Amino acid sequence: MSTTTGALKPREVPEIDARSRRLVTIWLATMLAAFVVMVILGITMRLNQGAAIKLMPNTFYALMTMHGLGMAGGLFTAGVVLIWYLTALRFQMNHTVMWVCYVLVLIGVVGVLAATLVGHFAAGWYALYPLPFVNAAWPSWTIGTTIVSLMILGVAWLVMQMDIMRVLAAGYGLKRMFGLEYYKGEPAEPLPPAVMITAVCATAGILGTVVGAATLIIYLFKWVTPATQFDPLLLKNTMFMFGHTIVNVAMYCGLGVMYQLMPAYTKRPWKVNRLLVISWNATLVFILFAYFHHLYMDFAQPKAIQILGQIASYGSALPATAVTIFGVGSQLYRSGIKWTLTPFAFMMSVVGWGIGGAAAVIDATIAVNRVFHNTLWVPAHFHTYFLVGFVLILFGFLHHHLNSRAERLAGTGFVTMLVGGYGFVLMFYLGGLSSVPRRYADYSAIPLPSVSQPGTHYALWGALFASLFLLGALVFFLSNGIGRRSPGEAAVAGAGARG
Repeated sequence: MSTTTGALKPREVPEIDARSRRLVTIWLATMLAAFVVMVILGITMRLNQGAAIKLMPNTFYALMTMHGLGMAGGLFTAGVVLIWYLTALRFQMNHTVMWVCYVLVLIGVVGVLAATLVGHFAAGWYALYPLPFVNAAWPSWTIGTTIVSLMILGVAWLVMQMDIMRVLAAGYGLKRMFGLEYYKGEPAEPLPPAVMITAVCATAGILGTVVGAATLIIYLFKWVTPATQFDPLLLKNTMFMFGHTIVNVAMYCGLGVMYQLMPAYTKRPWKVNRLLVISWNATLVFILFAYFHHLYMDFAQPKAIQILGQIASYGSALPATAVTIFGVGSQLYRSGIKWTLTPFAFMMSVVGWGIGGAAAVIDATIAVNRVFHNTLWVPAHFHTYFLVGFVLILFGFLHHHLNSRAERLAGTGFVTMLVGGYGFVLMFYLGGLSSVPRRYADYSAIPLPSVSQPGTHYALWGALFASLFLLGALVFFLSNGIGRRSPGEAAVAGAGARG
């Protein structure tokens, strides 16, 4: 007997329809193409820091701005597409909404590309107030173009996430989709964990997007009426709440896919229980306040908020992480799993997420943050949980979604990515330990050889490892192109993420 209280009834056997499958493929192909471009920009920057090439400072910082905006926005977009996929497994989705959002995202991306790569807008991906407006080395039109383009992207993100929440609320009800009924005991009809994670991700994503949109509206007002003044500390809080939230939500979206697909390979159910519900709902609360650790250096910030940031940073790193890592171990232990690329990618993504998360917690510790925060340790940790965390989930999902049978070639590309990815982030960590500052176009002007020389050395090696990662990614994409099963073969293979 069903206990569903909403107006929609989930499919008894989760399976995505052909139109939704094609839509997801187009979205991810676009985001991964953008990802490759952003990797190339990152390699270019590290080559400049490694003194292998010479870029003008304004060019370097324009590339840095585009790279940051492109990676954060592109991977968050991919994460939203993944939770849309999880919802489409169970319900008929509105494809028109997704196509409209696809066009909006393309318009937003073109605008940001024009502002940064053509107009050399170079305020960084956070563009902290009042930096974009004070003694700017870039033309005024680039400021307005960037603001409007990001607002267009925000509209697309908001619409997609709200549509997902609309469907889940209609199908499960608000209380059930967050697993709240598990506080009273085991419900008659179990809730799929991917549904609860989708609800948590979409909620945090919507809140972060709304705060970001409000911040950008203020930026737009400042651009139109330059004499207007706003509180820089307030806007720094709102901008970091937006930015920090969406990059973390992207990883959680990937975990939702792992919760959904891993049982298909281990032949074991991954059930919701009270501990899982408590962990993910606690993460939803903590993640909204963990961004405070970016403001430890702002001594005007009230001390109570700094303490709250310390607690929230620790809290956001523990519940979902510990439960997920334990859950993956339980899924794999004596499961007799046949190791193909997808489950291997999922497992390795959890390793990368754990390493990057541990490094983030270290930096989020106030006493350590005073030393590490403005060093390369910071890009080290977020590149870790993106590059060898979320991206690996994304690639594993793509391999599953396209039903590729080119396992050996895909595995070769994937292992190459692992070597390149870990070598790349290791250079950041070593740079952080050597006190090499972040956001420097090059290190030649640093008067301390003990800092400038390791910084240049690690940057060059980082560029080489990143190039190896890119080579592996291209081999992986090739394997999925030549090894993709026909629709008939895919049906026989049971590639609809059943279970």
